[in-house]
Amino acid sequence: MRRTKEEAARTRRTIMDAALKTFSKQGIARTTMEDVARAAGVTRGAVYWHFANKRDLIHAIREEVSLPLIDQVDFTLLKQQDVPPLERVERFLVGLIEAVERCARTRTTFEVISFKCEYVDDMARDLREYARKNERLRETLTKVYREAQADMRPGLQPELAALETVTFLAGLLRLWLMDRHATAVRAHARELIAMHVASRKA
Repeated sequence: MRRTKEEAARTRRTIMDAALKTFSKQGIARTTMEDVARAAGVTRGAVYWHFANKRDLIHAIREEVSLPLIDQVDFTLLKQQDVPPLERVERFLVGLIEAVERCARTRTTFEVISFKCEYVDDMARDLREYARKNERLRETLTKVYREAQADMRPGLQPELAALETVTFLAGLLRLWLMDRHATAVRAHARELIAMHVASRKA
């Protein structure tokens, strides 16, 4: 039984790896479950045994990357109470960029969901889920900026500061992914983050 579970886990891993490579190469809309099965070297039935449909497969790939990042958000922004609030914001932003730099799977997953996915039909639900996660991040950042209010420039509302940081991060990440030759955003990402956080200070 244990061997069967291990084999099933290996097959699932093989399918997810093959799917990510195929999605990256030809986009999600143009990729069929048959394409994934062929790339993974398994039957289409094996793919459907692990994943109900293409959306289920994409969801699994995305969650594998996003769940550890969500845990890191909570730890960095909320639990490191010995670190000043604005420094926590900077650490969070740098940590996310470093995660994308460090891990090819994370980087490829972000590229696929950012540039190679059409959020229509069934995938429209994923866009709504993405919006909910952004809202959760905005709420978390609002809490941190409220903690930092004594160190922030007068008149800067925590809610707007949080919204601006979410907007900054979305743009930074997309431009970072596009800068394949590291001539602009990738080369200066940490400086841009430092400037963003500094713009909040009194």
